Amino acid sequence: MRVGSFVLAAQFPGQGQGEALHRAVRSAEVAEEAGLDSVWLAEHHFVPYGVCPSATTLAALLLGRTRRIRVGTAVSVLPTQHPVQLGEQAALLHLTSGGRFTLGVGRGGPWVDLEVFGAGIEAYEKGFPEALDVLHRWLTEPRVGADGERFRFREVPVVPAPDQALHGAPGPELIVACTSPSSVRLAAGRGLAMLLGMHIGDEEKAEMVALYRSAALDAGRTPDEVAATQHVSAGVAQIADRTVEAAETLLKAMPGWLKQGLDAHVTVDGRERKMRDPLAYTRLLCSLHPVGTPKLCADRLAATAERTGITRFALLTEGSGDLDSTEENLRRLGGEVLPQLA
Repeated sequence: MRVGSFVLAAQFPGQGQGEALHRAVRSAEVAEEAGLDSVWLAEHHFVPYGVCPSATTLAALLLGRTRRIRVGTAVSVLPTQHPVQLGEQAALLHLTSGGRFTLGVGRGGPWVDLEVFGAGIEAYEKGFPEALDVLHRWLTEPRVGADGERFRFREVPVVPAPDQALHGAPGPELIVACTSPSSVRLAAGRGLAMLLGMHIGDEEKAEMVALYRSAALDAGRTPDEVAATQHVSAGVAQIADRTVEAAETLLKAMPGWLKQGLDAHVTVDGRERKMRDPLAYTRLLCSLHPVGTPKLCADRLAATAERTGITRFALLTEGSGDLDSTEENLRRLGGEVLPQLA
């Protein structure tokens, strides 16, 4: 079981953006002290839902401040970036950290980001597979060229080559955020692990893992290769002496943050968007994930692993919105929950 912290750098009502980023950095340091396996960093633009606009930049800082823990992006939004530029950043972080970096990428949403960065709506609606293929090749091949609809360039050498400085070890791990059957098949066909969101429960995650296996086998991957693929399950963790106390902590803080953050999203083309009810969504998260006593939290993680086969977790631990509470939550996760999973 490999349990990590999912860091959104969330700006709660009444907080400044610097405060949110300070909590993000400090929580990553405490995650390492607490014995967690990894830290996963989210990326958002122009919204207080998360005030980190570059997950790879924050990852570089945290890799420099830590010595053991893995740092990954969950996710870097691929349609608003050039895949080669992102691949170069990933290779650099992989090599300079001794192989502690994981690159997670996703399609993002139809947000105004696409307009600001000049990508356009087609990069979101149609261009993700092409961009993913260029990125994947950049992380696995010595030379790369492209002749697609969006990316066209002559063959160039990959510098730095991700596998050069670590005694021939593979380049950085690449994972894909999957929210639909088409994205599951996309990841499976390329042999890339999935990141599954916190908004769905074990049953739906198990269905996506089963679909992945079927699609991967159809694509020519062997059963052993499929079995060795380590997917990641995102969730929420809040530990307290009483389950009701843990839930109350999140119910007091998260709905205000969710409403403020989700309401700030603006679509690029004026399309109607439907956001979740913040209070109902918080209650759903409390029911799905390790929110409660240390024993309940350990039991829920073990149950998810048994039902889905997933043994890697990225758990949001900053749901209280308070730095001291977040630090205590991380220490209890490492000191009281993880030993029960050993």
